[in-house]
Amino acid sequence: MRDRLPQTRSDALMQARTGHLTVLRELAPYIWPANRPDLRWRVVWALAALVVAKVITLAVPIAYKAVVDLLTGEVTGKEITAIGLAASPVFLIIAYGMARVMMVLFSQFRDVWFTVVAQNAVRQLAKRTFRHLHALSLRFHLERRTGGLNRVIERGVTGVDTIVRMAVLNSIPTAVELVMISGLVAYYFGWIYVVVVLATVGLYVWFTLWASEQRIAIRRDMNESDTEAHSKAVDSLLNYETVKYFGNEELEARRFDSSMARYEKAAIRTYSSLGVLNTGQAVIFTLGTVICMLLAASDVAAGVLTIGGFVMINAILMQLYLPLNFMGMVYREIKQGLIDIETMFALLHEPPEIIDRPGAKPLQVKKGEIKFENVSFAYDPERQILKNISFEVPAGKMVAIVGPSGAGKSTISRILFRFYELSGGRVLIDGQNISDVTQASLRAALGMVPQDTVLFNDTIEYNIRYGKPEASEREVREAARLAQIDEFIMTLPQGYDALVGERGLKLSGGEKQRVAIARTILKAPPILMLDEATSALDSHTEKDIQDALEHVARERTSLVIAHRLSTVVHADNIIVLDHGEIVEHGTHLELLGKGGLYASLWWRQREADAARERLAHVLEQDVLEQDAEPLSRAAERLEDEALAAN
Repeated sequence: MRDRLPQTRSDALMQARTGHLTVLRELAPYIWPANRPDLRWRVVWALAALVVAKVITLAVPIAYKAVVDLLTGEVTGKEITAIGLAASPVFLIIAYGMARVMMVLFSQFRDVWFTVVAQNAVRQLAKRTFRHLHALSLRFHLERRTGGLNRVIERGVTGVDTIVRMAVLNSIPTAVELVMISGLVAYYFGWIYVVVVLATVGLYVWFTLWASEQRIAIRRDMNESDTEAHSKAVDSLLNYETVKYFGNEELEARRFDSSMARYEKAAIRTYSSLGVLNTGQAVIFTLGTVICMLLAASDVAAGVLTIGGFVMINAILMQLYLPLNFMGMVYREIKQGLIDIETMFALLHEPPEIIDRPGAKPLQVKKGEIKFENVSFAYDPERQILKNISFEVPAGKMVAIVGPSGAGKSTISRILFRFYELSGGRVLIDGQNISDVTQASLRAALGMVPQDTVLFNDTIEYNIRYGKPEASEREVREAARLAQIDEFIMTLPQGYDALVGERGLKLSGGEKQRVAIARTILKAPPILMLDEATSALDSHTEKDIQDALEHVARERTSLVIAHRLSTVVHADNIIVLDHGEIVEHGTHLELLGKGGLYASLWWRQREADAARERLAHVLEQDVLEQDAEPLSRAAERLEDEALAAN
């Protein structure tokens, strides 16, 4: 075991380096985009400004040395010849000031020219990630936390910006400056100074790399705890009402605090290690500076070097310290950026479960006939949901699917939209296997009114227009009118511009359903899917919504998944599912005559409805007539009857 440990660590480091190189290779096309010559020219101009800025940077300590030597009267004949007519302190001081201004100016030119490239890279990668997330399967999204995904993308995009900026705008300039300074030091002071400077830089870089590597595990732990805390916070806020219903504010606060406590510990370790890193860097560079200063003082005492030379070596080292110190930060930021972005790139390489097959053609809907042929499906291999089911929905007809909870009803809608691949069998629309057509054309032909309508946190008009983004205002209003929600919208102060709130929470259940119906009307699909669209509504609202749905379903092929059997009594065919198998089918009257599972479900629901009606009647009578039996006792008694009937 002891012999294998070093090899394991080496493999881990090699894998990390390979991963980082892969990330950098994938980033390269965004920094040097093949289809954007204008951005390529910006990169060229930024690099040119970088070189000019560094040349001017080197001229600053030279001018500084000349000023000091002129003021102390130690200018050599060689330097007087080089300076020529400019050999006056006033001119050199002005030149020194101008050089510093030009240095900053060209550095800003570099940043401005390259900012467009960097931000374009960030935008393109963010768009690619966003598109990819929508291409991933429903299974992937059901197994992930939205808050955590959002945090991963947020940190990844920030990491891209950091890597692009730090690598191009800081790492390259620092390397160029180091080469130039080495030549300058060799020319003015000799190779012994160059050796000291390079040794200092080498030790500084080694220590920075070593210390930063030690901090990577701490940073990863901090990121994971940050993601966990963010996920819990988003999940809790999205379920605000549930938290309030059960009075679990303290429970949610404790769960969030436990994640933040882990983040706190990781953050303390991160900043503590940063203090060690900064201290070590300062010690190393100060040691190198002191050695150079001692050598310069010795040369001044020996008459080999002027006072200006002593000042110059100090100015050069101080000037080198800034980018070198920044270089340490750059390395840390790039490493941390790579850690942040590697999860996002892993997300980008997550293969979509559902993809269009090679040669897939658009679905051609002429009649709208649907056929399920020997369809089997399982979310997990150990648990079969649908078992070899076959049925047909004739063109222009309504077929309902009913059954107990967990029978597999809603799974059928997900299969029809091809959110999952089948375990066996096939689904046909007008004779075309939905697995052989493009997903876009399949979903364009299907309209969906779900059981739980979740709206975008935008205006009512936006949510209706979502069914057909290019629709005119007149078409939007007509769809709302047909969905019987236009009158309600016009009573709102902001009308169609009224915001619906997070997940549409400002609207009632019936109002949300009408918005969902309106956008389906606007989409005008040839095939309609209704997934228990009225199961959560009261009887009065259910009747209104049912009327609107019947209008939408008119002359369309309709597949209805129903919990309330009273909503599908007029269906052309009713399929009864139980444990993933079709146990009965027929019209409402035919199924009642069979006395099977459908009839049992029907009479139970009728008894439950009758009990609720009696409860409502008794409550009304108690309020009006002050019946002798206490109101609460009557309510309790009749509620028990309703529960028993169910």
